[in-house]
Amino acid sequence: MEHRQLGASGLKVPVLSFGAGTFGGSGPLFGAWGSTGVPEARRMVDIALDAGIILFDTADVYSAGASERVLGEAIKGRRDRVLVSTKAGLPTGDGPGDAGTSGARLIRAAEDALRRLGTDHIDLFQLHAYDASVPVEEVLAALDRLVRDGKVRHTGVSNFSGWQLMKSLATADLHGYPRYAAHQVYYSLVGRDYEWELMPLARDQGVGALVWSPLGWGRLTGRIRRDRPVPPGSRLHRTADYGPPVEDALLYDVVDALEEVAQEVGRTVPQTALNWLLQRPTVTSVIIGARDEEQLRQNLGAVGWSLTPAQIARLDAAGHRPAPYPYFPYERQEGFARLNPPMIAAPGATPGATPGAA
Repeated sequence: MEHRQLGASGLKVPVLSFGAGTFGGSGPLFGAWGSTGVPEARRMVDIALDAGIILFDTADVYSAGASERVLGEAIKGRRDRVLVSTKAGLPTGDGPGDAGTSGARLIRAAEDALRRLGTDHIDLFQLHAYDASVPVEEVLAALDRLVRDGKVRHTGVSNFSGWQLMKSLATADLHGYPRYAAHQVYYSLVGRDYEWELMPLARDQGVGALVWSPLGWGRLTGRIRRDRPVPPGSRLHRTADYGPPVEDALLYDVVDALEEVAQEVGRTVPQTALNWLLQRPTVTSVIIGARDEEQLRQNLGAVGWSLTPAQIARLDAAGHRPAPYPYFPYERQEGFARLNPPMIAAPGATPGATPGAA
């Protein structure tokens, strides 16, 4: 398993990490993801560790803390072999202090997570969302306290916009607070908004991308095709409204290209989609989830090989959509492009022009 440095930090993480959203699953969203109990979770951790996956990601909002508790039990006795990432900030109750990233709530959320996980430190503590009601200085001061107290080793964010992340980084620099090392983002062949602003920002500022829902919210499994609608047993029937929307035309174009490339390389459609992500700039680790052992083993087949530049270009073209303003001039017009060359080669560009993963 290849390891990459997480942003500008000294932390090295595997290119595949395990998402524990299925652990202890309950409720309309997380219950549809899966309901893995402690015995099954231990077995999943066994398989992951054997394959070199040492980073396990969860959040306090996943099944009302049950995911953290099950993960804590699953790694008991081998905490020194794993890295634990969790998130806080989304609502976990109806009280005024049960949502957001105020300093007091972050301190309490971290301490609650430590208790549920059964550990004395969190390797990566991330804000699950931007809270516009709290000054950035207050957020960073609380995280700085957690780091100084040894309860948190590294900090990061998830689902931030470009200006929110840049404001946070600039404020951290101004006051000498720890900089965010990671940005947990949605990115897939059918969801490429990350490329327009967040990817260049990550490259410029040294922030590593941890990719969530790399199979487009379960759409790039190979079971959904142009002539085959969503299967009756798919969780998409219950969870599609929670995730990012995808146009049918885009999905079918991407799946067609994935099927062709997958046949050429002798891999599955999901393995091919995951491997494509591992070639993208700034992507440090792709978070894979699994409801059972077979699904986990299948996802592990995404590493140990690489798509060719020509195959990457074909997948890029299938998933390409026109850039939004103010980015489209830099993609379409020579004068703009000369001032700011794109990080990702547009369809028809010279093969091999796309930078490698950071």
